[in-house]
Amino acid sequence: MPRLSFLVLVAAFAFPGTAAAQSPGLIATVGPGPTIGITDANGARPVNIQPGTYEVLVRDQSEEHNFHLTGPGGVDRSTDVEFIGQQTWTVTLVEGIYRFVCDPHASTMRGQFTVGNPPPPPPPPPPPRRTQLNASVGPGFAISLRNRAGRIVRRARPGLFRITVRDRSRLHNFHLIGPGVNRKTGVAFRGTTTWSLRLRRGTYRFICDPHRARMKGTLRIG
Repeated sequence: MPRLSFLVLVAAFAFPGTAAAQSPGLIATVGPGPTIGITDANGARPVNIQPGTYEVLVRDQSEEHNFHLTGPGGVDRSTDVEFIGQQTWTVTLVEGIYRFVCDPHASTMRGQFTVGNPPPPPPPPPPPRRTQLNASVGPGFAISLRNRAGRIVRRARPGLFRITVRDRSRLHNFHLIGPGVNRKTGVAFRGTTTWSLRLRRGTYRFICDPHRARMKGTLRIG
């Protein structure tokens, strides 16, 4: 099957000097190939679609696709996938964003248009806060886990953590083990790496595997 692509054309047909109540016309088309779109009778691209009542002529030209329009004001109209032909819908469009898809191919055959001047979407939430910890092993028989200020960390609250590991010896490694976590550097590795982890309530141990009897520590989360 050829790779699906889609053509999205969205337009409003408004007669100069007339009101929206006179039902400007929109043409919705899907198929015969993997194309879907909405235009006016002249195929003009939109500047803006004003709220109002619209007559939508739907041309469904494939038994593999359908045209499905949804949006504010309770608009939810669609043709059947097996249907081939024309339908006319009368829809009232209010301010907001309207979306149209072919249901069987919604990931590739889709589009949207804006009616009126809806408020902009809220800004995305800030990224989750990550607690910075710095792990160190070597060059001698030293291993530690410290906070940004350089103090040894023995307790912390559950949450997301960014742990920067500085492995300074090819004789040692840093191995963190605890609820849901089992991360380590290689013994032969020397350098810096960063782990993004979620630490849950419980006790985490960090060790150097070749020298675990003397190079070890604990971090209590809770």
